[in-house]
Amino acid sequence: MALPPQVLAIDLGTSGMKAALVAADGSVTGWAERPVPLRVLPGGGAEQDPIAWWDALAEVVADLGRAHPEHLRAVTTICSSTQGEGTIAVDAAGEPLTPCISWLDMRGAANLRKQFGGFPAYGGMSVFRIARWLRLTGGMPSPTGKDPAAHMLLVRDEMPAVYAKTRTFLNVLDWINLKLTGRTVATVDSILTSWVTDNRKPGDIRYSPALVAASGIDADKFPPIVACTEVIGTLAPGAADHLGLPASVRVVAGAIDNTAAAIGAGTVRDHEPHLYLGTSSWIAAHVPAKKTDVTSGIASIPCALPDRYLMTALQSNAGANLTWLRDKIVEYDDPLLSAGHISRDEGTIFDAFDRIIPTVPVGADGVLYMPWLYGERAPVDDPNLRAGFLNISLETTRSDLLRAVFEGVALNTRWMAKAVDRFLGAPVGSMVITGGAARSNSWCQIFADVLGIEIRRDANPVTVNARGAGWIGAVGTGMIQFADIPDLARADRVFEPGADHETYNRTYEIYTDLHKQLAPIYRRLHRTDRLNTRR
Repeated sequence: MALPPQVLAIDLGTSGMKAALVAADGSVTGWAERPVPLRVLPGGGAEQDPIAWWDALAEVVADLGRAHPEHLRAVTTICSSTQGEGTIAVDAAGEPLTPCISWLDMRGAANLRKQFGGFPAYGGMSVFRIARWLRLTGGMPSPTGKDPAAHMLLVRDEMPAVYAKTRTFLNVLDWINLKLTGRTVATVDSILTSWVTDNRKPGDIRYSPALVAASGIDADKFPPIVACTEVIGTLAPGAADHLGLPASVRVVAGAIDNTAAAIGAGTVRDHEPHLYLGTSSWIAAHVPAKKTDVTSGIASIPCALPDRYLMTALQSNAGANLTWLRDKIVEYDDPLLSAGHISRDEGTIFDAFDRIIPTVPVGADGVLYMPWLYGERAPVDDPNLRAGFLNISLETTRSDLLRAVFEGVALNTRWMAKAVDRFLGAPVGSMVITGGAARSNSWCQIFADVLGIEIRRDANPVTVNARGAGWIGAVGTGMIQFADIPDLARADRVFEPGADHETYNRTYEIYTDLHKQLAPIYRRLHRTDRLNTRR
């Protein structure tokens, strides 16, 4: 029996390159991944090597071919989901002139203020410019410098020789598509955070001449814009050889990770939210109109659905807190994990944590954790915030600290969810949870208890971005329609809020008070750091 056509779904996140084989019904066959290092630099820099991505892609495709040769032979389409808000300067031959300046990179903040300053100002930028951005794009550059608008100015001002050689600035998705097809394009969502597009008509996203002229970047350095579902070509000969696939395989433009996750979670109906738990996390829902909540940093933006926008509220650090715990605090042979009776060969880090978390009382014996390892985006946009434990005593154990981290991320999500409720116009009563960190049963239950709502877990949360890319590719090549997706989505478990919700209500009030009191202190600390650096 012949296999149905398969989509090679690329999922390139901050942690590394992943890929899967996805059928039009959402079935995921195979899963392969390779880590790609993130270089954190002095002065707020963060970079990745795009060539390392490309090499890792060949490795994961080879892994899939060894494990599932028939499915790989059935691939007719490639579609990608990638991390967003990264920037790569490429030359006329399509070769990278810089590493990818990551979505975590804040080095361009001063360049942003220099380009867009004026009086009166907010975040160092003219309020008149901000008003135009909000009217045309629905958002504005982050004052933190964590998006391409600032990255490109950093290259222009600090690397003038590179800027002179730059043919095009590309986001992460755009660079992968260039390598796959030889064609230079941006999608309606990948171009967003360059903040140069007119997004008032969801089916007609285009460059705004006024915003391009004001950006400080030469107009010809921006790529043409296409829909996420557009077939942008077939595999270039070099890419076909690199991946071991036929040159006839079609490439669909694909989407940034939050756009793809909204499709992969099956939440394509209006106002139906999902919570993604990865390195960062977000709450997102498709909505019919462009809208911006300036106070909380939440906006509806262009997405894969041609007649809709995607409301997105981004939390900078979620699973990153667990990665920090794993890499900096505990190891697989650590007694903390052996207390959970698990080893590297017996399961994942989530299995170990899930055996420990239920042994710790709700509220982590009074310990609170603020999960702001690298600043925050919503419901406040503040690069100065940093993580911290509060109320540690002589009786505090590392298991208490572990549960406090789980609870702290959930409390921060509740803070963000209140702004989401206001944005959508009604309280959210149920939410799909997905992303790699949703594998933790304990964390899913904590989210249900902290948020006080039903949490429906995606049956295969690790592959949500790949499944979303697969479905976008399937729509682009005519295998399915977006309206088919809700009936194809699957949940494996529903977590209901319990009696612990009342305890978390009290903790939540303290948590939000902590931000009010600590934010000025963090500003002072970072001001001192900058002074010491200059000395």
